[in-house]
Amino acid sequence: MDSPEQIKARVEAALPGVQLELRLNPAVPAESSLVVAPAHAVAVARFLRDDPALRLDYCSNVTGVDWLDATVKEKVKTRRLVAGEEQEVEETIERKRPGYLEVVYHLYSVALRHGPVVLRQRTRNRFEAVQVASLTPVWRSCEFQEREVFDLFGVVFHGHPDLRRILMWDQFQDFPMRKDYVEPDDYEYEPTPHDEILDKARRHYPTGGTA
Repeated sequence: MDSPEQIKARVEAALPGVQLELRLNPAVPAESSLVVAPAHAVAVARFLRDDPALRLDYCSNVTGVDWLDATVKEKVKTRRLVAGEEQEVEETIERKRPGYLEVVYHLYSVALRHGPVVLRQRTRNRFEAVQVASLTPVWRSCEFQEREVFDLFGVVFHGHPDLRRILMWDQFQDFPMRKDYVEPDDYEYEPTPHDEILDKARRHYPTGGTA
């Protein structure tokens, strides 16, 4: 199978203007990721599925990642006067990186027996701009797994055929897999509290009752 760099080049040659970047995986270079802009995700997915050399006909899993706001350190090269002579020096700068949500797809070819190719989509932020493209129209195996990411992370998948909660109830207001999720201090629904649940129930009911 082609390397991630070669796959990226093939996609860009077939789809001029596509927004696609390579995210390196130093630990496993062969599993570096392709990060695609949501606006181009369906077109890229169809190419990966239909290209005769790739034939990535199966999406094995879809996962969500919550990236909080962070300070990122970067090394940059600049020119400065050193002992009266201009020289190139390396400096470390810090920049603020806004948080975002990410959806990760692992793709395989059953027909050609190769993979994975890792494809990612990112939202613009973690709040109101949390939309990406559904890849269920390309790989049907994405349907329930995208619903899980929607349910637990709050990512909205445009084009999904049946986007609704799959684990939490409809009235639930939060997203339990986000890193800043705060578990509610309310355990009256637990009929037989035990172990750590019992401790929490007792704190919720200072008198020691559970009902």
